[in-house]
Amino acid sequence: MTQHRPWFEHYAPEVPRTLEPYPEISLFSLLDSAARRFPTRPSMAWFGRRMSYRYLLREVERFSAALAGLGVAKGDRVGLVLPNCPQYVIAYYAIVRLGAIVVGNNPLYAQREMEHQLRDAGVRVVVVLDQLYPSFADVFARIGVDHVVTTRITDYMRFPLKQLAPIRFRKEAKHEGKPWPPVPASAAVSWWSDLIRSAGAPPPIATVDPRTDPAGFIYTGGTTGPSKGAMLSHFNLVANAMQCRAWFSNIVEGEDGIMCVLPFFHSYGMTTELNLGVLAGVKLVLVPRFDLGMVLKALSKEKPSLFPGVPRLYQHLNESPETRKYDLRAVKACVSGAAPLPKAVADAFREVTGGAELVEGYGLTEASPVTHANPIDGRARPGTIGMPLPDTECKIVALDDPEREVGPGQPGELCVRGPQVMLGYWNRPEETALTIRNGWLHTGDVAVMDPDGYFRIVDRIKEMIIVSGYNVYPTEVEEVLYRHPKIAKVCVIGVPSEKTGEAVKAFVVLRPGETATPAEIIAWARDPAQGLAAYRVPKQIEFRDSLPETMIGKVLRRVLQEEERRKVAAAQPS
Repeated sequence: MTQHRPWFEHYAPEVPRTLEPYPEISLFSLLDSAARRFPTRPSMAWFGRRMSYRYLLREVERFSAALAGLGVAKGDRVGLVLPNCPQYVIAYYAIVRLGAIVVGNNPLYAQREMEHQLRDAGVRVVVVLDQLYPSFADVFARIGVDHVVTTRITDYMRFPLKQLAPIRFRKEAKHEGKPWPPVPASAAVSWWSDLIRSAGAPPPIATVDPRTDPAGFIYTGGTTGPSKGAMLSHFNLVANAMQCRAWFSNIVEGEDGIMCVLPFFHSYGMTTELNLGVLAGVKLVLVPRFDLGMVLKALSKEKPSLFPGVPRLYQHLNESPETRKYDLRAVKACVSGAAPLPKAVADAFREVTGGAELVEGYGLTEASPVTHANPIDGRARPGTIGMPLPDTECKIVALDDPEREVGPGQPGELCVRGPQVMLGYWNRPEETALTIRNGWLHTGDVAVMDPDGYFRIVDRIKEMIIVSGYNVYPTEVEEVLYRHPKIAKVCVIGVPSEKTGEAVKAFVVLRPGETATPAEIIAWARDPAQGLAAYRVPKQIEFRDSLPETMIGKVLRRVLQEEERRKVAAAQPS
């Protein structure tokens, strides 16, 4: 795939147009190679402790032996209910070393969501943080998990934090009325530390077919419907890590670091932090959650050069007076995803870091996930998701005729094809057939390509609003409303209207200390200076203290739509 594409002319000079042929290797090979090339270099930084790649490989071998002792074999699914921590990294590569399948899970899930995911995947063994165990013990029992492995956040901390942290955890649990210890002595669990200590010789590395054997079931975010397990092969994940490595060409292998704030259970964090970092043999700067002080200290002390994130995260850093107290000049580049990146946020972040390039990218779980990114050499175009990564083919097809490709400047559904596209959805052949057609992944996103090959996401097809026969894309209305000086967050949906079929409704979170009325916001949006056609102007405004979001900051539009449907149903005469 080296034929001409308009975006090739705007690639950074050091980014190749193709990486083919991609190696036919297992995901575990990334770690095996890094440990051989950089045995003494730090693989992980965890609250001041640095662990070498040689050490990481040894722990992975030991935990793979422990898992094998629990009966885990090739093709088995192993669930991880963990924050970003050394145990996640170790378990992840231990699982794929055995040819088993990683199923990452959101620790903030409700029981219903966790049960759906674990049951759907057929998980046999779960590794869970002890403090999360009380939230999901009933779920593990209901679905009949064979083994539950519990671990403590302090297991890989250094002295004296390892001894002091539990004292704080106990006080917090007492204050919040939570059980302590979180795992009862009578619980039928295996402790990570015991398994590692008693692990025997590591079993042989499993032989896998990289193209057809899944390495992970990564569940979609469920923003537009029920969560589905995307089957990502070893080949998919290795290829996408290599594509990202080529794009972020300023990473110095064996020397740099990656800030790991995005959760590893999400495909975005898994690829742009975990797999990319191990492929390059650089240091993973681990933080278990986004805590401003924790992140600033890690950035200043460990000096990672790459910092993937989401707009909300960078905005918090920009606006905090604490940020100016830390030296963040080591950060060279950041890629933002999951939501549109306002230009003001990128500009402010460049200032607080002393020059870091913050650019927008794009991906979806079904593509491992990265397909597009802006260049990091100053060629980024605000408001776009950039251009396709090497070996990623793209086309935009008409919304009313998926067989017809549309030209630059015309909106249509974005379709992608490349080595990172999933095998399919687990146990959902019909949905797989709808999503992957003739080798093309239909993203469900409406996009526009400019003549230079930069793409802009307009909205999701399922979220498009039809007002008097006109298409209204919620994201475009949100982009306008975000310019209002009093608005901090906004989400737009369609609601029923007897007059126009649907009408535009905006859910608005105001900035702290601000007040406004619906009429004021509507009048502002109606002003011709804002550029909204009359049918796109919100007819309803609802103020909220917060909006429902995923853990990485993507607004759950579906939740708001469901709330509106329930309101309409309740208003109907019985």
